[in-house]
Amino acid sequence: MMRLQGKVALVTGAARGIGLAIAQTFIAEGARVGLADVLADEVRTLAISLAPAAVAIPADVGDAKQVRRMVADVVDRFGRLDLLVANAAVHSEMSFLDLTEGEFDRVIRVNLRGTFLCGQMAARYMVEAGIRGSIINLSSVNAVATHPERVHYAASKAGVAMLTKGMALALAPHGIRVNAIAPGLVRTPTNADLCDTPGMLEPFLMRTPLGRVGEPDEIAKVALFLASDDSSYLTGTTIYADGGRLALNGIMPRP
Repeated sequence: MMRLQGKVALVTGAARGIGLAIAQTFIAEGARVGLADVLADEVRTLAISLAPAAVAIPADVGDAKQVRRMVADVVDRFGRLDLLVANAAVHSEMSFLDLTEGEFDRVIRVNLRGTFLCGQMAARYMVEAGIRGSIINLSSVNAVATHPERVHYAASKAGVAMLTKGMALALAPHGIRVNAIAPGLVRTPTNADLCDTPGMLEPFLMRTPLGRVGEPDEIAKVALFLASDDSSYLTGTTIYADGGRLALNGIMPRP
């Protein structure tokens, strides 16, 4: 039996990468999915290819009015909302001394504020409808071990990790579970240059005990576990899907 049969999910940042993989996996397991993304044309094309199990919802997760509409659109189309995956995020690298207020605010707005807004709006609906749902936030290994040019990104993802714990405590009385996934390096369009440029990838692989880059569908399978009843006693937890990177003390010896 499909693990998400009859469930309705909303996945943000669904047009590409991890969000796309999660949406496809959820649909394969019986869910109907709202595909939210600022990439309006891409998400509309994707929804057509996944019809009738998907609907496109162009939206900016940093805008409360658009997030409210996003949740309403999913419910209007499919009649309910059981699952939220707050995946939408932006990333950039900039030295700390050169980091501008504008860039700091941009990253925090999408990654942290957006996760908060999506979680709050979805939870409000679930509580009102009496749905014991599951919310999955996307954090990162950079929330724990970061880089001097990713201070703003790391701060946003560390915020997501603690937001997840707070949400889990607040929503537990309503039967709503909240967990997070913290991926390591995953082969996505955002990381394409890093993964495909000779010499750039090796330093990352030396710090990854499994010795390879993760694939989006591997993160999607973790999301499926957290969305399904298989994780029914799990809340307030972050799962680090990082190939062993955070368990490693120092740089892994070369083979």
